[in-house]
Amino acid sequence: MNTTITVLVVYLGILVALAVWSRRETHTLSGFYLAGKKLPFWVVAFSTNATGESGWLLLGLSGMGYLVGMQAYWVVVGEILGIGASWWLMSRRLKALGDETDSITVPDVLAAKFQDRWNLIRAVAVLIIVVMVTTYVTAQMVATGKAFSEFLGMEYRTGVIVGSVIIIAYTFVGGYKAVSYTDVVQGVLMLLGLIAVPAAAIIASGGWEGVQESLMQQDPALLDMFGFAATPVWIGIASFVAIGLPFLGVPQLLIRYMSARDDGEIRKARIMSLIVLFVFTFGAVTAGVAGRALYPGLEDPESIFPVISNNLFPPVIAGMLLVVVLSAIMSTVDSLLLLASSSVVRDTYQKIMKSDESDETLSNYGKIVTIVIGAIAVVLGVQEPRVIFHFVLASWSGLGSAFGPAMLGVLYYKRITWEGVLSGMLGGFIASVVWLSFFKADYHGLYEAIPGFIAGLLLTFGVSRLTSHEKNSANL
Repeated sequence: MNTTITVLVVYLGILVALAVWSRRETHTLSGFYLAGKKLPFWVVAFSTNATGESGWLLLGLSGMGYLVGMQAYWVVVGEILGIGASWWLMSRRLKALGDETDSITVPDVLAAKFQDRWNLIRAVAVLIIVVMVTTYVTAQMVATGKAFSEFLGMEYRTGVIVGSVIIIAYTFVGGYKAVSYTDVVQGVLMLLGLIAVPAAAIIASGGWEGVQESLMQQDPALLDMFGFAATPVWIGIASFVAIGLPFLGVPQLLIRYMSARDDGEIRKARIMSLIVLFVFTFGAVTAGVAGRALYPGLEDPESIFPVISNNLFPPVIAGMLLVVVLSAIMSTVDSLLLLASSSVVRDTYQKIMKSDESDETLSNYGKIVTIVIGAIAVVLGVQEPRVIFHFVLASWSGLGSAFGPAMLGVLYYKRITWEGVLSGMLGGFIASVVWLSFFKADYHGLYEAIPGFIAGLLLTFGVSRLTSHEKNSANL
């Protein structure tokens, strides 16, 4: 226990040092929210992957591998396809448009081509971001509580509070630059952990043959990627693969592209990002699958990563693996806090409410808003724990369905109109939420991002086509 705490303290000291080092960039909005758009490719690559995965990866996805076995590898396929499509379809065009229009946020980019007198595009975007990000951050606070509970025996609520104070503090001090460089540290730790833990579990099971024998005795369907017992195979595969679809639209990833130094850095970052994400996702699923062979019958499948860590590694390594779990959580929460804060300060206060206060004053407001949003998520997170995998997916699909189709329209469709962007955002978001709330259970659990994304695309391009006889810059 003491060794684990020592490792944790050293790790937190590194985060504090990075936050203090990054403070100089936090005196302007562009500095606080985008590190001045000067990040090198390796920071952008690791920050993109670390931000996209979170506690969902180490606790949720490994738990899904434990629960359903080989079928969870379809999530790996979906994530690789999704991040690949995002890098090749979105990154370079978004970086160019963001620089051209001096944009800091995703709503900035969406509204840039239109004279949005009433700020409807920006207002709807802010509403969606704040609601979904609060839900998303709450899920990460739940993961924080679970991590501290499993590794340190800490009471769940105490774990939520301790973890959140750490995350909010270094985000407040160092802004986006601190967040991005800590993402590199956290991403490297996640990479090492997701190689070591599944390898140890496989070895302890007597090799891959031992894993297969154990799973065969428990349930042969665990070894069948097509063995969706209660769901039509095509729906099961489509739902798992579609988990990668929101990569095209989640704002916390899109702003990573905008923060790169230049187009050349993006070209290099996308290759590194694909390789790292494959190791992330494949390692997480494999840890869950091999963990099922070793420790069948766990009450909480999402505890399998900590269980393997505590049982198969000496205390100092187990302490480092606690840091790996916290790294996954922190690397997402800090980015989400900045995303929500930028929506309130940049999009709402500066743009919608027309504030003319200085950049430094506004960046200070951003720091205060970061604390407030984090505190709200803590209050929600200390309630009864929910299943992280599904809780995160709901937020992930809502953001992706709202912004993915609209951003594709802005970047690729010459006849795009403000009506198309607005209806695409609203329609994609609403379709995702309505499907999750009222139809998903009746349609074999078909993942809500599929109908959400389809609705968003149809509305974005369909409404734009119908209204494109008007000037794209028509006043609202």
